[in-house]
Amino acid sequence: MINIYAGNLAFTLTEPELREAFEQYGTVSACSLIADKLTGRSRGFGFVEMPNDDEAKAAMEKLHDFELKGRKLLVREARPKGDRPERDRPRATE
Repeated sequence: MINIYAGNLAFTLTEPELREAFEQYGTVSACSLIADKLTGRSRGFGFVEMPNDDEAKAAMEKLHDFELKGRKLLVREARPKGDRPERDRPRATE
């Protein structure tokens, strides 16, 4: 099972459209777009899970830099949460 990060997505892209793009290369077990918690608007990235490693690698290779809805996709294997760098931004105070 490979979890794939898909970034630089058009804000109008829907989950079914993202799933369809990846399904051209194999089975997709899960697909989700990340939305802003306050507005519900897409944040321009999402995640796709593919159970077959070979299909997932083919999808990543073919879809990276592929233009979808006027934007070139950034596609790579997703990093676990613990492997991501901390974001330096102010925290809300109570």
